Amino acid sequence: MRTDRLVAILLMLQRREQVTAAEVSRELEVSERTARRDLDALAMAGVPVYSVQGRGGGWRLVGGARTDLSGLTASEARALFLAVGPASAATPAVKAALRKLVHALPEPFRVQAEAAASSLVTDPQRWGASRVEHRPPRFLDQLQDAVIRGVQVRLGYVDSKGVDTCRTVHPLGIVAKGPAWYLVSDTGRGRRVFRIDRVSSADPTDDPVHRPEDFDLAESWSEIADEVDRKRTPLEIQAVCTPHGIGILRMAFGGRLDVGGATTDGRVEVVIRGHSEYMLAGELAGLVEWLEVTGPPGVRDHLASIGSALVERYGRPRTSGDLHAS
Repeated sequence: MRTDRLVAILLMLQRREQVTAAEVSRELEVSERTARRDLDALAMAGVPVYSVQGRGGGWRLVGGARTDLSGLTASEARALFLAVGPASAATPAVKAALRKLVHALPEPFRVQAEAAASSLVTDPQRWGASRVEHRPPRFLDQLQDAVIRGVQVRLGYVDSKGVDTCRTVHPLGIVAKGPAWYLVSDTGRGRRVFRIDRVSSADPTDDPVHRPEDFDLAESWSEIADEVDRKRTPLEIQAVCTPHGIGILRMAFGGRLDVGGATTDGRVEVVIRGHSEYMLAGELAGLVEWLEVTGPPGVRDHLASIGSALVERYGRPRTSGDLHAS
């Protein structure tokens, strides 16, 4: 953490030309004593910093010297500032320190630093039985570099049917969902999502990305994921659930559950999405203690059939003949 503070102080000096121990204390949320020790540590480390005594004094860099972090490469910026963003596993204290570094950066570089901080979202829930990818896809670094620098990319892409196409896209962000990686982009036909393991080429251009002013990667991905989930689970069933069973349904179905209002008998209306009537009936069969399916009729029929099979199998004591037959 001290290293983060020292870099933040150095950047403050570059930006403001002079700082006081009190300003460093407020900015970095440390005591003034700690701030003075950090300023002294910069000088001992060979940084050309000196103190000006008296009223209006403070700490300055000798001759306006600069140790400019704008020389960071995109990869270095990504490694540092991804720790600020929503995909980070860093502690809140580390994130706070790195946010201070972002704010202390010289203005020309701050845009790229903030872009790095917001370029990646992690969604741990995988779609279906997607295969595990043991290494990042080939063009991940190039595409994230384009997101950070804000430049368009000529993208070669092989779709799910094996058709290879080429188009120019405006990269807006990267999403890691389970083991898979996705590129969120604007295109001539609207916003699109590309699986990065299907990208066959990625050639950055010098043309700037047209990024919507109100774009937020996490919000955009939430909308995209919800739309995909609804397409993957087109069947909806209606049911009523006891109030204390709602928590169990949330754990069982997650985003496939929509909770409605209360009924006259105190239960709660719910809608649950699934892939097919039979598969959804199988998921619901163990929840009859809390849940009553009201429609569609096909799911109720499957539940009745499952119930009859359960009674037939488990509703009478097993004999030695049953054990032998099984």
